[in-house]
Amino acid sequence: MNIGIDIKKQKELHQPVLLQEVLSYLYVKENEDSYVLDGTFGRGGHARAILEKFPQVKLVALDRDEEAVRYGKMYFQNFKDRFFMIHKKFSELSRDDLLLSPFLENSSGMDKEIYFQSILIDLGVSSPQLDQAERGFSFYQDGPLDMRMDRSEGESLDPTEVGAAKIINTWSKSGLIKLFKELGEVRRPERVVDAILNQRKTRRFSTTGQLAGLIARVQGWRQKGKHPATQFFLALRLQVNQELQEIQQGLPHLVSFLGDQGRLLVISFHSLEDRIVKYLFKEFEEKGLGKVLTKKVVKPKWEEKKKNPRARSAYLRVFERRKT
Repeated sequence: MNIGIDIKKQKELHQPVLLQEVLSYLYVKENEDSYVLDGTFGRGGHARAILEKFPQVKLVALDRDEEAVRYGKMYFQNFKDRFFMIHKKFSELSRDDLLLSPFLENSSGMDKEIYFQSILIDLGVSSPQLDQAERGFSFYQDGPLDMRMDRSEGESLDPTEVGAAKIINTWSKSGLIKLFKELGEVRRPERVVDAILNQRKTRRFSTTGQLAGLIARVQGWRQKGKHPATQFFLALRLQVNQELQEIQQGLPHLVSFLGDQGRLLVISFHSLEDRIVKYLFKEFEEKGLGKVLTKKVVKPKWEEKKKNPRARSAYLRVFERRKT
C-alpha cells in the first residue's frame, strides 16, 4: 500500500467538490472553539480548507480507508493541535473514540456529551481511490477486481475471493441480476450476467480489465459515450462497501453528535444516495429534531463543473439540529 506520493500530487488528485458552498453552510462559533467532524476524510480537501479558513475550529476526521488515515497523520501535522484522525466508519463512531483526541479529552465544551457544531459527509469513492489501479475501482485501468474501501476487511491471498471478484465469481444468476438492477439501475443486465457465468466456468475473474472488457463486448461498445461498465461497477462498489447501509445507519447516528444549531452537511453523487439522504432529513424534521436548510438540493456552479468534471453529479443537502 504505497503512500509515498507527494502532497502536491495528492492535492491534484482530489479537488474537494462544492467547497465554497460547504464553507458557507458550515456552522462555527465566532469567538470560541468550534468542533467539526469530517466523517469521510479522503485526502482532506474539505478538512484543510476548513482548518485554514476557521482558526477557531478543531477538527476530528474519520475514514474507513487505512491509506487515507496514514495520509492525514502524515500531511496534517501542521494542524496537530487542532486535528485528530480516526480509522473508522462514521456509522461506528463512539464517544470513547472522541475522548482519545487531546483537544477533546479535557475540553469543558465537549465534556460527557461531546457535541459538534458541524459534521460533513462526502459520500462515494475518493479521487485517489479511483485513480489508483491497484484499488480496483476503475474500469479504465486494469487492476485487481477489489473495490474495498477498507482493505483490512475480508483479506485473502486468492484475488478471486476478495471484494468485487468474490461477488462476480460466486453469486448466483438471480443474485447478480438483482444486484445490477437495484444498485446499478441497469435495465437489462441479463446478457452480461449470462456472459459472466459462462466465462467463470473456465476462468475466474480477478481483474477489472477482465470484467470491463466482457461488459464492453457484450454491450457492443464502440468507445464512444459513457462506458457500459459504469453502472455495473457502481453496483459492485456499493455492495462491497455496504455504502447505502452506511448512510441509512450512519446519518441518524451522527445527528446525536450535533449540538444545538449544529449542522449536518451531506454531499452525494448519484440518485440512490441522494434519495436516502433526502428521506432521512425529512424524517429528522418530522421527528422535531431540527429543520432542513436546503429545501432545494445545492448543485455545483457551471464554472466548477467545467474545472472538475467529477463535480457534475454532486448534490449537497444540509440539516440543522434544534434542541429548543
